[in-house]
Amino acid sequence: MSYRILALNNISVRGLERLPRDRYEVASEIGKPDAILVRSTDMHSMAIPETVMAVARAGAGVNNVPVAALSKRGVPVFNAPGANANAVKELVIASLFLAARNICPAWDFARRLSGDDKAIDEATEKGKKNFAGFELPGRTLGVVGLGAIGVEVANSAEKLGMKVLGYDPQITVQRAWQLSSSVEQALSLDDLFARSDFVTVHVPLAEATRGLVGESRLRLMRKGGVVLNFSRAPIVDDGAMIASLDQGHLHAYICDFPKNGLKDHPRVVTLPHLGASTHEAEENCAVMVADTLRDYLENGNIRNSVNFPEAVLPRIPGTSRFAVANSNVPNMVGQISTCLADAKLNIAELLNKSRGEYAYTLIDAEGAVDTGLLGRIRAIEGVLSARLL
Repeated sequence: MSYRILALNNISVRGLERLPRDRYEVASEIGKPDAILVRSTDMHSMAIPETVMAVARAGAGVNNVPVAALSKRGVPVFNAPGANANAVKELVIASLFLAARNICPAWDFARRLSGDDKAIDEATEKGKKNFAGFELPGRTLGVVGLGAIGVEVANSAEKLGMKVLGYDPQITVQRAWQLSSSVEQALSLDDLFARSDFVTVHVPLAEATRGLVGESRLRLMRKGGVVLNFSRAPIVDDGAMIASLDQGHLHAYICDFPKNGLKDHPRVVTLPHLGASTHEAEENCAVMVADTLRDYLENGNIRNSVNFPEAVLPRIPGTSRFAVANSNVPNMVGQISTCLADAKLNIAELLNKSRGEYAYTLIDAEGAVDTGLLGRIRAIEGVLSARLL
């Protein structure tokens, strides 16, 4: 079987090489695609063809993908968690130094010097006192969100001699194992802000995180504190941030999101969304989503989905595989199994996983599959999509 993939953005060649040309056709314009590969294109106003079985975003955030609408169609949305973690981590660590040593305003000062070398030397000696900074060892960094990026940032900061606080009530067992034992758990967000000299946020944008860094929490921070935001712009309240900087409470704000209210402020450094902008990160993301997408299309396995549960079942030779996405309601597996039993099929292996209001079932069945069986499964109330592999 061959698959047609619509690529809405340029995808790293290393990723595309994971999709064999004899089985996959990938193009920027393609009719009736089986799946979509995307990086930055906003898909919310896009008419997504009914043939699409999956959407894979070569990056971590999926704010540009209509996840809720696709979920109702039984279409998993994949991302690449952790593939760009090192790239973002390096920029966050660099930003700690940018803030602590006032590097950007000092560089701007030096670039504006004029006259002969003697005049520049004299101006340099007079002006350097305005950019005196501080060192990182002994300072406290608060890390909000301990996913792939947050864990790497926390561990690297600890190696720099910083005291590190972390807060993430939903930290996974995998990330907890990766986290340095020296990282202290904050009791709450307010506790973290109150005890930190630096705060860096690494959480997805959602209603619960919009404005997470606002006036009340900025007031809790120690005088001379620094906030870093390499997640999403709305997580920080820009108005509250500027007010705190103007009042002299905070020392600096460094983020990846230039705006008119921020980009010219003397205590703000805005970078042009550089967090994951390395060749290595782009390649890692492309390879991860290509592998994930291929395994789903060919085997029905789900890894790294933002809307459906992880479900991985080794194929049993000589069987037919059914992959069913459905609403997470009682007796769905029973009804699907009854359909197979009525068709005289024996279930060799079954896996059912749920996540919130959605569930996913993989079944390897023995016996000849009649042409109407898939239609009967799709007709069950609550089934969102069903495939025979």
